[in-house]
Amino acid sequence: MRIIGGSLKGLRLTPPTGLPVRPTTDMAKEALFNILNNRVDYQLLTVLDLFSGTGGISLEFASRGCSDITSIDKSMPCVTYLKTIAKQHQLSAITTVKADVLKYLETETKQYDLIFADPPFDLPQLTAISDIIFRQKILTPSGLLIMEHPSMKKLDDKPYFREQRKYGYSSFSFFSCLE
Repeated sequence: MRIIGGSLKGLRLTPPTGLPVRPTTDMAKEALFNILNNRVDYQLLTVLDLFSGTGGISLEFASRGCSDITSIDKSMPCVTYLKTIAKQHQLSAITTVKADVLKYLETETKQYDLIFADPPFDLPQLTAISDIIFRQKILTPSGLLIMEHPSMKKLDDKPYFREQRKYGYSSFSFFSCLE
């Protein structure tokens, strides 16, 4: 696992073994950030990273200059790892929260410009995540929700769905209130 862009480009991350994670592949992460490079101004974004695991996505956003990133995961070892890496590299933009993501979403009141969700692929509520986010109005009106999910799982029937990009077994589905 490595950081693919920004001030920390090339940094290799070596999380402890045995963590309950399935990191986004470098190929998929590079493709995602190539898409985002043409759509967002990183310095102006508020980012919510759901099911953040070891924080690869949060670290990519911080490396690109995002100043407000909230990373949520229920695994204390994952949260501790991300806190340690953020501190080592003076990434004060990253705030880590140990919480069950679905419960967190039901009570969150802050709005974010970009929400990235990478739930466990076998999570029974995977398809309900976008519904909760839009019902709770956690995404700004011009914001972007990106969900990573198994390519065989289709989310194109969900409200605010805009497009799906497939990268092998994984896909990114993009949601937005804007057409």
